[in-house]
Amino acid sequence: MPLDDHTEAVLPPMHPGEVLREEFMVPLGLSAGKIARACGVPRTRIERIAAEEIGISTDTALRLGRFFKTSPDLWINLQKQFEIESLFREIGADIERITPFEQEAA
Repeated sequence: MPLDDHTEAVLPPMHPGEVLREEFMVPLGLSAGKIARACGVPRTRIERIAAEEIGISTDTALRLGRFFKTSPDLWINLQKQFEIESLFREIGADIERITPFEQEAA
């Protein structure tokens, strides 16, 4: 369906598996099996992350960080941002109805 002048396309939140797949696996020619063996995790874990079926746990973030010479924070932050954006799409209206706390002046 074409977008009119007043409608913007809203992209889904970026899953950390997309980053793993598109920024690491594809350009470096790495299979899920190779990454899994190097990281000491089941191949299916890497496959499911790359397929955007599951998220990245702290354990996996530590392992991917070591393997790819990145910070584990990179992977955790990608996961956290994905979860925040996804959940806000579901409950954003409820969140917007919360009145922020303001301390009264003394």
